[in-house]
Amino acid sequence: MTMDAESQDRFREFVAGRSAALLRTAVLLTGGDRHAAEDLLQNALVKAAGRWNRIEDPEAYVRRILYRQQVSRWRLKWPRREVAVAEPPERAGADTAGGAELRVVMRAALARLTPRQRSVLVLRYYEDLPEAEVARILGCSVGTVRSTTHRSLARLRSLAPELAGLGPAAAESSPSRDISPVEVRP
Repeated sequence: MTMDAESQDRFREFVAGRSAALLRTAVLLTGGDRHAAEDLLQNALVKAAGRWNRIEDPEAYVRRILYRQQVSRWRLKWPRREVAVAEPPERAGADTAGGAELRVVMRAALARLTPRQRSVLVLRYYEDLPEAEVARILGCSVGTVRSTTHRSLARLRSLAPELAGLGPAAAESSPSRDISPVEVRP
């Protein structure tokens, strides 16, 4: 099906405006493999272009294609081999650029998870989707999403213990100066 000039303009605007965010999601879904992420996004945009005039929410549609294509990749009969890493990433220091280092460490740690574990964590925490929506996208039960999330976070913590000292979780674990402990008596 061919698009008229107005539809082509809307599609080009969508691609120009949303490709960067969609590529970031694709990079996370592929475990940091930028080339695979670019292929994943390109295929999703080609599929969206073919149905452009019938799509109500283009971004949701393209994201759904990204997730489903990635799920299809790891469900293949002969999946790709995971890349083995000899040593874990360097430990984070207290004097590093927190946000950038967190992204680098997180990307490396996500790359070491299985594709299913990575997909569940990206959908739950990066995309901030509820468990039911993740289950619908991945074609599994809510219980499977919960158990996979639990196992994935445990594996992420064991693969990259340096994440414990980064980000908001570390800030929450150390008490603030304004809060003093309160003794509670029965």
